[in-house]
Amino acid sequence: MAVSIISLFPSLFLVRRLFLAAGVSRHFSALFVGFDWVFPMHRLRMFCRGVLGSVFCGSCFGGWPVSRWGLFLLAVLFGAAAGFSLACPAFRFFFGILAAYNRDEQRLFLQFVTGSPRLPTGGFKSLTPPLTIVRKKMDGNQNPDEYLPSVMTCVNYLKLPDYSNREVMRQKLKTAASEGSMSFHLS
Repeated sequence: MAVSIISLFPSLFLVRRLFLAAGVSRHFSALFVGFDWVFPMHRLRMFCRGVLGSVFCGSCFGGWPVSRWGLFLLAVLFGAAAGFSLACPAFRFFFGILAAYNRDEQRLFLQFVTGSPRLPTGGFKSLTPPLTIVRKKMDGNQNPDEYLPSVMTCVNYLKLPDYSNREVMRQKLKTAASEGSMSFHLS
């Protein structure tokens, strides 16, 4: 059957119904029965929607009641290793950049570093293993400002070049998070 301007909306309605209702109803029924067998569904009423969303989907804002990541919180939760310390200028640049991120930038960063746009329930402190930031090694006279950060998502490991200033780091993190989160390369 060809779709015309007259049949467009009824066709869209049927496609939406097929994909979001009829096409998956058996699957959702099985999920409901299985979940009810483990944890009776009527008991979920004691939880508010926000709590259930956090449990099933992870934390939106790092497990804290505010939407911004604070400098102190980041310094306490992130580990520095292999070339960085909390006193390094690059580490301070990094915390300042993350603390200024809006919700969309946070999600992109999390997707890039952990492979998920949300943190587990409990936030950063619940990441296993914890997020570790290390200095990315450069060969000889390579300029760190020409390289993007890289990650090992399976171990929550961010390899960050020692950028010359905060603006260069901000731009490189933005590029890596927006363009590199869906790629896989061995490093």
